[in-house]
Amino acid sequence: MTHTMWNFPPECLILQKNEVHVWQTSLKVPDLTIQRYRKILPDYERQRADRFRFPRDRRHFTVAHAVLRLLLTRYTAIPPTEISFEHNQYGKPALCSTTHQTNITFNLSHSGQRALYAFAWDRELGVDVEWTGRRIDQAEQIAERYFSPQEIERLRRLPESQKRAGFFNCWTRKEAYIKAKGHGLSLPLDQFDVSLAPGEPARLLQTRNDPPDVSRWAMRALDPGSGYTAALLVEGDGWEMACWRFVECSHQ
Repeated sequence: MTHTMWNFPPECLILQKNEVHVWQTSLKVPDLTIQRYRKILPDYERQRADRFRFPRDRRHFTVAHAVLRLLLTRYTAIPPTEISFEHNQYGKPALCSTTHQTNITFNLSHSGQRALYAFAWDRELGVDVEWTGRRIDQAEQIAERYFSPQEIERLRRLPESQKRAGFFNCWTRKEAYIKAKGHGLSLPLDQFDVSLAPGEPARLLQTRNDPPDVSRWAMRALDPGSGYTAALLVEGDGWEMACWRFVECSHQ
């Protein structure tokens, strides 16, 4: 995988029209930060967090969604507690069009103790991160259920030492595509192909339900750090990617 440079952002950070900004943050934060982040979230998001069975999951949801609001504030100047969202019929979020006059697009993914965010102007996008340290006893069965026949065959041909990386490459790239499309699981996962071999460029290879759609998107592999695999899919071409680390002072 190509190494991704994650920099600390400058004080005055501007998202240009030809840029995509990707951020990462740790979901492991002190209790005082959790308390402060809960105050940022509206009641319905606090209630969603509280419905998780395990405290770890409640904390991770709180951090991931509070940081999303803080980053959106950075780009839009809307106070984090005043940000409101709307969702399409498949659940993909966007800033509420009747409340906020902005055309920023964004996407969020979190897994393990890491969260990734992507932002752009006037471009649909999707990002996905997966913690690769979790145990997967039935990777082959999962692949047979969700991957396309072409992807299953390419995964089988990989050396045994590369199959785990190939599996997570495929999974994150497919997730990034369906998140960018915003159609949820109504888009069958076996109806499009992505590259998956370690060292191979991240690419959307084929979209059988809509063949011209393959030329609409550009895909990048991301390296969020040891133990994680991630992918980004962005509409159109002619854009540049900048990757940033979120820290407590990032929004000040």
